[in-house]
Amino acid sequence: MVNSTEIKSLIRLLDDPDREIYDHVHLKLLTYGSDAVEYLESAFGEAFDPIQQERIANLVHEIQFRNLKEELKLWYHGGAFDLLQGSLIINKYQYPDLDEQKVVNQLEDIKRDIWMLMINDASPGENVKIFNHVFYNIYGFSGNTANHQDPQNSYLSQVIENHKGNQISLAIIYSIIAQKLDLPIYGVNLPQHFILAYIDETYQDETQSGILFYINTFNKGYIFGRRDVDQFLKQLNLNPERHFYEPCSNADIIRRVVRNLISSYEKSGSTEKVTELNELLDILQEKGDRN
Repeated sequence: MVNSTEIKSLIRLLDDPDREIYDHVHLKLLTYGSDAVEYLESAFGEAFDPIQQERIANLVHEIQFRNLKEELKLWYHGGAFDLLQGSLIINKYQYPDLDEQKVVNQLEDIKRDIWMLMINDASPGENVKIFNHVFYNIYGFSGNTANHQDPQNSYLSQVIENHKGNQISLAIIYSIIAQKLDLPIYGVNLPQHFILAYIDETYQDETQSGILFYINTFNKGYIFGRRDVDQFLKQLNLNPERHFYEPCSNADIIRRVVRNLISSYEKSGSTEKVTELNELLDILQEKGDRN
């Protein structure tokens, strides 16, 4: 049972000038975890003392960030099978009160509109063209070229809301919806870029692993082939290693999202966020990646 009286009493002591008392109160409230957040948020709205407000806000963030790390560990060590779930966990770093069901419903709406236009026995290329029409022309998704370093480009809920994102966020949304439609489209972790591959498991050889073609979600779903990847790698003076051509794991994708966020916050000078995101990256680099 949650002792609401004790929580409220502890919150009233958060502005105590005695550091020892504050440290004790802080640790005690932390032990309540999520159960204390509602009371802390209520107290924040009633507090007039700036020290108490700051301490309440920091404590709420500390509790939510600790919960986020535990959630990420469970996802990662559980096999990282659900890309949407991993994306939503990272999303909650900036938006801890995220309505996950709203995001799920938005994705389902897009999926339904694409499904209604799909044709039985259509070729992979034809299906992708239908997909692109709905995704880019009807819903208006596009790459955020004007403000590419904005961290909002990496938060799934914001990209779905604003229809603008970076290479990886658009690719995540595109591939999640595609897989819901039984289209075998998966992420490929290219250096300095992120693309998708359309896989046909019935068509495999030693060089292509069943890849029919690639998709550039940042360029309105442009379809291209292996030679274009060859040329891109040549421009970067990189050897054409196999992992540059083939689908990567969900854990790889989420790692890249976190790295993008770190880069964005480094450029804006948000050192605390950079430190915390590096903690998330450390979790995703622990042994146990089975995906």
